[in-house]
Order: sequence, then structure tokens, then C-alpha cells
Amino acid sequence: MNAPFVPAALRVRLADLDDPGEFARIEAFIARHPQGTPFHRPAWFVSAARATGNRALALVQERAGELVAFLPLDAIHSPIFGRLLASTGFAVGGGMLATEDADAAAVFAAVAELASRLSCTAIELRGGLLPQQGEGWTLRTESHCNFARALAEDDEAQLLAIPRKQRAEVRRSLSTDLAVEIGAGPADRAAHYAVFCESYRNLGTPVFPRALLDAVLDAFGHDADILTVRHQGAPVASVISLYHRGTVMPYWGGGTSAARRLRANDRMYYALMLHARRRGCTRFDFGRSKTLSGAYHFKRNWGFEPEPLTYARWTAPGSAPRNDDPTSSGLARQVLAWQRLPLAVANRVGPLIARGIG
Repeated sequence: MNAPFVPAALRVRLADLDDPGEFARIEAFIARHPQGTPFHRPAWFVSAARATGNRALALVQERAGELVAFLPLDAIHSPIFGRLLASTGFAVGGGMLATEDADAAAVFAAVAELASRLSCTAIELRGGLLPQQGEGWTLRTESHCNFARALAEDDEAQLLAIPRKQRAEVRRSLSTDLAVEIGAGPADRAAHYAVFCESYRNLGTPVFPRALLDAVLDAFGHDADILTVRHQGAPVASVISLYHRGTVMPYWGGGTSAARRLRANDRMYYALMLHARRRGCTRFDFGRSKTLSGAYHFKRNWGFEPEPLTYARWTAPGSAPRNDDPTSSGLARQVLAWQRLPLAVANRVGPLIARGIG
């Protein structure tokens, strides 16, 4: 009689992110997994941590040396918001990737233990496989929505796919004295960051350090670029986009005070749709927006339908939930005050605060 088959034991451990072989195994696992995103890649979470002075970590679960689960993490410290483990930091995606034979509960228990060991009072998982409610975990489904749809087959079809009112704005932008440039060199980065800083100050939000944006561009290489709209030579709207599995993801973008009058943002996103299709993309992922916010309605005007997102949060026993929502009543005054800062002051102080928001 044959002996019964005993499956190999599962074990959870911290990944060695200094080992190139570990990097390669993780990248291969993400590439195979149907839910893998750019925000799972070491190119994102390791680069983001190094550029902001935070710490990159990852939990892996193995069976007989084979990865069956992976959870990328950024350990983020803020003197204002406290300590956070995010999957992943400065991203709208992340979370656990797992195969069918993984023990997800063991990984969720391990990340809670890791947070306690690192004195992080909060964990946020922004996608992927999510834990059950309880034991410190709560799920949120109403706070943010994502917007994505297929690209059209040619330029004219892309224009006609935009609802009538927004299509009229795009047509006006095409008749305006605007020029579009695409690249990722020093001049493209400088132009983008100048626009980005002004846009964030006007929104009342501390701007991310330029080192973060540069690190992501460097790490993604051909899978990222900058599209900038200029008026009379001056940059008025600009966006950094990521490219992943045939999808373009405009991520860090914004416009100057003049952009609205010039309809530069309308030109920027339409031009990006055309550019992405010429790169071989078939899908446009407009990214997440807070439900019912101005950005939420802007994306709906383009014909994108909201897809509610579910995030998981863990709070350490005895700790208050982390509040980093700029629309909350507790932060509304700070947002208003930030909007009134001189741009030079906001640009100097903002990155010191933003590196801890995560």
C-alpha cells in the first residue's frame, strides 16, 4: 500500500530585497499573476521607499521553495499621521497576490505581527486578496472608485467615444495654440514637476518630492513617460503615465491655473489616448478618485463608469484609526490654509510632509 501524500509545509517570511535572485522570483510571480499591477513591482514599492526615506518590505509565502503568495509593503513614518504599513505606498493599488493553494490567513496574521513589531499602528491594503472583517481589519468600499475603459480603434473613433459635452471641450482644445511633447528626459521632468507643484498647491495638497517621481521613471524605463502640453512654450498641463499589459495609466498629473481656460487638461488626456494606442495599448485606466469628488465627475464626463474599490485597513488594538483623508472635517482647515501659501513655500515644505502620507 502506498504511503499517503503529505503536502509540503507553507511558510511565511520576509523577502530579501537586497538579493537580485529574490527580485527576479518576485517579478516572475507578478508577471504570471492575473491581478499583478505596476504597484506590486519592486520597481514601484522599493523605488518609492528609497526616494522618500521610508522602508520597503515584502512578505512571501512558499511551498517547497515556490512562491504562492506575495505582499509588497512600504513602512511609512509621518510625524503628523503616524506610522503605516501600506501595500503599496504612494499608490492606488497593491495588496496580496496569492495562488489557490496559498494560506492567505497566515499572511494577514504575519503582516499584523510585522506592523506591531515595527510600531506601525495601521495597515492599508489597496487591492489584491483582502482579509475577512474582524481581528482589527475593516473593509471600505464607498470611499474611492476606479475608472477604466477600452481605447477606440482610431483617432476619430476615440473622439466620438467621448460624450457630447466633453467632446466639445476636446474639439476646442484642438483649435487652441497648444503643443504636445512626450519624453522622459531632464527637460520633460523639470516641466512636469513645475506644473505638478502648482497643481497640488492649488488643490491644498502637499506635493510629493521630485525624487519620488524621478525614481519611478528611472525604474520603469520604457514602461513610463511624460506627456506635457505647452502654451506659447510654457508648460501648462503634464502627466506621468505607466504602461502595463496593454493598459495606459495616467498617474501623476496636473495643470497650472491657466490650464482650465486653455482647456489644456482636455487636450492632454485626449492626446494621451492617441499616444497610448500608437504604443499598442488597448485600454485606458483613468485611475481612482474619491467618490463624488470633482475628479470623479470629471472622469464620468469623459464617459468612464465608476467601479467601487474595496480597501482593507487594520488598526492596532487601543489605537485610533489613522486619518489622512483631506476631505475630512479635521483636515479641511489645513487644506484651505495650504491653498493660500506662496508657491515657493509650498514647494519647499510640501515634500517633507508628503513623504509621510503614503
